[in-house]
Parts: sequence; C-alpha cells; structure tokens
Amino acid sequence: MAAILQQVLVLVLCLELAVGSLRFEDRFQPNWAPDHVMYDGDLIELRLDNSSGCGFASKSKYLFGSVSVQIKLIEGDSAGTVTAFYMSSVGEGHDELDFEFLGNVSGEPYIVQTNIYVNGTGNREQRHYLWFMADNVPIRAFRKQQDTLLQPPFPDSKPMWVYGSVWNADDWATQGGRVKTNWSDSPFISQFRGFEIDACEVGGMPSSDGDATERGRCADAETGFWWDTPAKATLSPHQVRQLKWVSRRYKIYDYCRDVTRFVVKPVEC
Repeated sequence: MAAILQQVLVLVLCLELAVGSLRFEDRFQPNWAPDHVMYDGDLIELRLDNSSGCGFASKSKYLFGSVSVQIKLIEGDSAGTVTAFYMSSVGEGHDELDFEFLGNVSGEPYIVQTNIYVNGTGNREQRHYLWFMADNVPIRAFRKQQDTLLQPPFPDSKPMWVYGSVWNADDWATQGGRVKTNWSDSPFISQFRGFEIDACEVGGMPSSDGDATERGRCADAETGFWWDTPAKATLSPHQVRQLKWVSRRYKIYDYCRDVTRFVVKPVEC
C-alpha cells in the first residue's frame, strides 16, 4: 500500500489478500483501547462505538521498502467515521504517510484521503473516490527532487512504525462535517488482514539517538536492497499511465490546486 523508496514515495491501493501473510501478534500489538481490538491469526477487527475508537501499532519500525494490507471498511452507513492505515515516526518533526478512508452515508462511495508529513508539517492532502478493482494501482507519487535549489523535504530519514485505527471524526470527515455519526448503528467494524512487510527493519521501541547507524545500513546501495535498483527510482511507464488515469477519473481534491489555502504554491507542486 505504501512504498518508501529513496527517490520516490508511491502510494498504492493494494487491497487484495496476500499469500503467506503475517499473524497479527508476530509484528503488531494493540496500542489504543485494546478491549476494542479483536484478532485471530492474521485477521484484526477494530471496533468503534460511542465510548471509544481503537488502534494497533507495529512492534518494529522501518525505513525504505513496502507495506501492504487488505482492509474491509465499515459496511453500510459509515458517515462520520475514519478507518486509517498509516506509517509514522515519533518525536518532534515527525514524518508520516497517511491513508484515511472517510465514511459516507449508505450508497455513497468511500473517499480515501492521503497525506504526507515531513519534519512535522503536513497539509499535503489529496482525496480520491474509491472504485472497484483498485488493487495495485498507484494513486499518488511524491518525488524527491535532485536538481533544484528549492529542494522540498522528503520523508527518507526517520524510521516509521506501521499503524491502523478506527475513530470518530464527524466534525469533518463526511461532507465537511454536515453528516454526523449515527451511533444507533454502532459498533462500526473495520477489518485488516493479509499484512506483508518487505522493508528494512530498524529495531523496536522508540529511541532518541535517531538510529543513525541503522539508517545508514538501510540506505547502503552496496547491500543490494530491491529499493535501490534503478527500476525503483521512478514509476514505470505503465504506472505513469495508471496514475494519470486515476487522477482524471477519481481525484476530487489536490492541495496543490487549492489557491484558497495556498496563495503561494508549495514548492513540491
């Protein structure tokens, strides 16, 4: 679902069940309202009711690579709810990569909002309607610019944990907050399964030293990691065509085009 490479960050909708996936307890643990988190093998069920949402986090952090998962979103009237799958570092000036699935009233499509935080700054939202047969289709690319004096920040220096959560956001998530969560339909349930992590693991619990040695190991081109190969330095021609197709048909918001929020266009745009 997210591929963190050294030259380009690719956000991909990858919702199919992976073969040989991880058991939940192998790599993850509840990190918020554990009584609302149910798991069996590789299946995790997150519950939201009017007392709490909940979430889970990976036991290790990663730098460069890819992470994928299958998500079954809240069925029926999901207005006001958010199901999130994201990666984030910790501490001041954190980096973060977000997939937030915004619930809607019955019969209306889900919206997936992506956002990228670098050095503690986000405000890089894009929104797309979901569609059928979305597996392995790139919906966003965030490129590292090499030949400009105005080098935009890029999330390639801070190892990140992998998270999932479900929570109430009816002040903004559905139609700008006009449609509220219908608690009579609770509990709202999201399911995660089929985790695949093919990334450079950088230890476990947070530390304050920045893991400089581990970061150097993950970025060592001589090691021969797959994310250092020339083919992964950019999108393939087929992926470029897919990205343009998604943008034309399903993108409904792009911060780069929001002149109300950004009088001066962000440098990466």
